[in-house]
Amino acid sequence: MRQASQRAEDWPLDVVVFDLETTGLSPAKDGIVEIGALRIVGGQLDETLKFETLVRPTDAEGRILPIHWRAQQVHGISDQMVQSAPTIAQVLPEFLDFVGDSAVVAHNIGFDGGFMRANAARLGLNWRPAAELCTVQLSRRTFPGERAHNLTVVAERLGLTFAPGGRHRSFGDVQVTAQAYLRMTERLRQG
Repeated sequence: MRQASQRAEDWPLDVVVFDLETTGLSPAKDGIVEIGALRIVGGQLDETLKFETLVRPTDAEGRILPIHWRAQQVHGISDQMVQSAPTIAQVLPEFLDFVGDSAVVAHNIGFDGGFMRANAARLGLNWRPAAELCTVQLSRRTFPGERAHNLTVVAERLGLTFAPGGRHRSFGDVQVTAQAYLRMTERLRQG
């Protein structure tokens, strides 16, 4: 997948920013429990162009997966909350339509992109965004002297705040990631 280069002008201003919450860390063994996404158009965040859904997690065979208590501690999403949610087989085609041929952005794209690739492959679908861009990498370029680049720290550096209850929920994280992406690309363009 194409990554953006070091040059600030190569970071696109028309992208889909997305975030996943999952049952664990392995795309091979764990399932997606929530997807949130926002579209940036012409360098402007458009919150009317959003995608947000809970997902009933399933394994590679389509069996329902329980949400491990450790994962619940992180994102607060319980088995009861996703009991009537659609499965990834129902949600993913719609999400792929939402993304279309856009580049995608995520905080730690390796994680989110890995889950998208694994789930698309299982369902016979294609995860082929124009590019996969990572705000962790963008933060390293924007703040080269800093060691920490997790989303909470990046938000603090940029003066961004999460909506109440929004941290570690897909849509709350996407709102901050999208704003961080815009602010960091602007800094790089000016610098």
